[in-house]
Amino acid sequence: MKIGVIPDCFRLPIKEAIRKAAEINVEGIQPYATKGELDPRNLTKTGREDLKHFVESLGLEISALVGDFGGHGFADPESVEWRIERTKEVIDLAVDLGVNIVTTHIGVVPEDENDIVWKTMVESLPEVGTYAYERGVFLATETGPEPASLLKKLLDTIGNPGLRVNYDPANLVMVAGDDPVKGVYTLADYIVHTHAKDGIKLEKGWKELPLGEGDVNFPEYLKAMKEIGYTGFFTIEREVGENPISDIIHARDFLRKLEKEIGI
Repeated sequence: MKIGVIPDCFRLPIKEAIRKAAEINVEGIQPYATKGELDPRNLTKTGREDLKHFVESLGLEISALVGDFGGHGFADPESVEWRIERTKEVIDLAVDLGVNIVTTHIGVVPEDENDIVWKTMVESLPEVGTYAYERGVFLATETGPEPASLLKKLLDTIGNPGLRVNYDPANLVMVAGDDPVKGVYTLADYIVHTHAKDGIKLEKGWKELPLGEGDVNFPEYLKAMKEIGYTGFFTIEREVGENPISDIIHARDFLRKLEKEIGI
């Protein structure tokens, strides 16, 4: 099992966060590339080369870049052109860093194919999907706002080889109220990256919890990922909590323990 972490979750300056990832002995990182030092507009060619060498010098691999600019994803007709332009910039950065996955949130997929949001997604996503694919990169949308079956319906409809899935089991539990184990099989053909996160759905809203304390059945989830042939990273994401470093180390140990028990 290759375990990674989103370094931004350490809540440290990015270089310190990357060093911290190396210190706790994970294999990879998935940094945000939409703001701060790693925003493509803030990284020169030399800066990109330096970043790549810095990560490699620590024995780490960049499993993916987070290219999520927030907001309504590719669902808002008024902002979609700006989002396409910015996403292409992150894809170019990924190429320069030798990374083949950029993750994002495309927005909430509606059930109605006549909805303007559905039409906007179907019209806009092929452009960035093709742009990524021609450069050897996958643009992977994160699961969560909608059931796995609905996301699959959209991706099947678009049929673009550059569009894939960043599978977040906790988001499916917390937001969509979906079964994250069943969803693995539903989206099997699209999954190229995954988050290790846990949580519960509340009567109003949701709550993220440390790994093993929420409603994601991790033993069954890991077995399902193994069964579909997934060999990529399990990237720890911890967005809340008073001590993220402690929670991330706990998540690493939790995954390693399951790895031995299940034989991933």
